[in-house]
Amino acid sequence: MPPRLPVAETDTERLIAWRQGFLTQLASPMFLEALFDRMPDIVFSIKDRAGRYVYISDACAERCGLSNRLEAIGCTARQLFPVEMAARYEAQDAELFSTGQPVLDNLDLTLLADGKPGWCLTNKVPLHDRYGGVIGLACLSRDLQEPSRAGMIDAPFAATVDYIHTHFAEPLRMESLAEQAGLSVAQFERRMKKVFQLSAGQFLLKCRIDAAATRLRQGREKIADIALACGFFDQSALSRQFRQLTGLSPRQYRERHGMPMKVLD
Repeated sequence: MPPRLPVAETDTERLIAWRQGFLTQLASPMFLEALFDRMPDIVFSIKDRAGRYVYISDACAERCGLSNRLEAIGCTARQLFPVEMAARYEAQDAELFSTGQPVLDNLDLTLLADGKPGWCLTNKVPLHDRYGGVIGLACLSRDLQEPSRAGMIDAPFAATVDYIHTHFAEPLRMESLAEQAGLSVAQFERRMKKVFQLSAGQFLLKCRIDAAATRLRQGREKIADIALACGFFDQSALSRQFRQLTGLSPRQYRERHGMPMKVLD
């Protein structure tokens, strides 16, 4: 297959319009059912801004003790899950709706296929209407059965991962993170690699790159300001790491994936 040539901005906009035209021809977005219902270790759901389920996969319905997934339509997490789990899900949703930012790689307690509590890795993304407003979210959670059963994940470890998610812009020390998790540095590294297939340092860098990519796609901030806000020493540090991981400079990434607009930097 020949290498793909760089696409001009006007061509990119044309391709985006073509893609949107194709998607509007779909009779229903429920093709998702055929995909996720064949994955018993993955739970997929869609909610509106009021936290009401618009759709859940069969795996989710079974874990909640429902005979049919249609029973979940219009319900909230508190009506389907234990209160402790539901409260955490609601807090995540509220943060997403408040900021418009996705929830990535969160460790959460959930109900496993055998009906017992276990850990999962959760990602949530906002859903927008045609005017750009956030009208709901889509959630995908993958069971982490083996690490959980081996005792690799517990509440202190999950809380430490939460801390990384919310403090990634700060100069975090691995020794302090390991201590917070109640582990040695070596133990903490082993658990991070087991759960995320990344070292603790790589996971921290991923959080920073994810945050920078989101800001590049959605806003008009100067790249230098994004670098500082996401925990990088300066713009050159962000550019170096960003290019290494994505193959694009931050500017190229913004031009290719960002909202059509004239940037300021």
